[in-house]
Amino acid sequence: MRIAVYGGSFNPPHPAHVRAARLAYEALQPDKLLIIPAADPPHKQLAEGSPDPQERFELTRIAFRGFPEAEVSDMELVRGGESYTSDTVAELAAEYPGAEIFFVIGTDMLTSFERWHNFRDILALSALAVLPRDEGDMPEIERCSRRFEELYGARIRVIDVAPLPMSSSEMRELLVSRRGADVLDGEVYARIIRVRDYGAKPQLDWLRERAYAYLKPSRVPHVAGCEQEAASLARRWGEDPGDAAEAGILHDITKKLSMDEQLILAEKYGIVFDKFERENIKLTHAITGAALSRDLFGVPDRIYSAIRWHTTGRADMTLLEKIIYLADYIEPTRDFDGVERLRKLAYENIDSAMVLGLEMSLEELRQNGIEPHGATVSALEWYGKDKV
Repeated sequence: MRIAVYGGSFNPPHPAHVRAARLAYEALQPDKLLIIPAADPPHKQLAEGSPDPQERFELTRIAFRGFPEAEVSDMELVRGGESYTSDTVAELAAEYPGAEIFFVIGTDMLTSFERWHNFRDILALSALAVLPRDEGDMPEIERCSRRFEELYGARIRVIDVAPLPMSSSEMRELLVSRRGADVLDGEVYARIIRVRDYGAKPQLDWLRERAYAYLKPSRVPHVAGCEQEAASLARRWGEDPGDAAEAGILHDITKKLSMDEQLILAEKYGIVFDKFERENIKLTHAITGAALSRDLFGVPDRIYSAIRWHTTGRADMTLLEKIIYLADYIEPTRDFDGVERLRKLAYENIDSAMVLGLEMSLEELRQNGIEPHGATVSALEWYGKDKV
């Protein structure tokens, strides 16, 4: 029996991992291919924001779901503690007596192999299958292989294929800079965004595609305009344009729902509407929209609150909350008396623009015989006193 073992932190698992496993499988033709995420890799410190071992295991399982010959094993999670390869190989040798075990590694692991815990035990119980990581790696691989064979009697199989670009660290850099959706497996990416592993932020075109599916087609121009205006206001006032765009994309995600549907979401997320909200569906969508956005896309607190308060406003709003409130009001498709004045003021004095916007909103409510929400009244009191 031949067993190929491909281990690592898989932090996160990406297509180069899957390609490496496929290449190893094709070259070695094992009876069993085990993909083994480390519980606690002893040779490296996991990057800040990395998920726990169980989450990395789940991400790895998802990443390899299209490769039925690969079995994602939780043996190192079950064993617990530091994940030493020597322990894993010994466990496999005991479970499969007489099996030929190949341990699949890249160039970087080969060159540092002598620093591994009990590396001689690994070489005694398994052969190494080495894949190049970068162009020009083959001479170094061959040099190390000859040396290990002479010194330790190592059995080494060099898999001479095109290099495997993309490291997990590069992938993490993409994730925090709103990229990576077109690189990672789609389900892996969606899960990372939903729980915000690695401090990931959603790629905006990816987010638009998913958020727009919740909108009536007639609402898309407004939401696109709100995103554009929010990012512009953010650049003017020193806020993060990406966060502003994200809030703009999501702010109306539950707008098309009926009151009955809003109430179903409220029950799901533990939301209790007050009297004004129960009587005015225009108020409920901001609250359920924030909750749904957190559930689907893991929005952090600052974006959650910007969505939550974009309809009523409130006293002492954050800069991002003010930006989304105003962007919703003045985005390019809006056309009402006074909008040009409000647009101009939003780029001159954002708190003065809040006062004007709140006054205009309250006046519209009065004209329609609607009692304003207390949060809107409080917001005007806050910005209308000594804040301008």
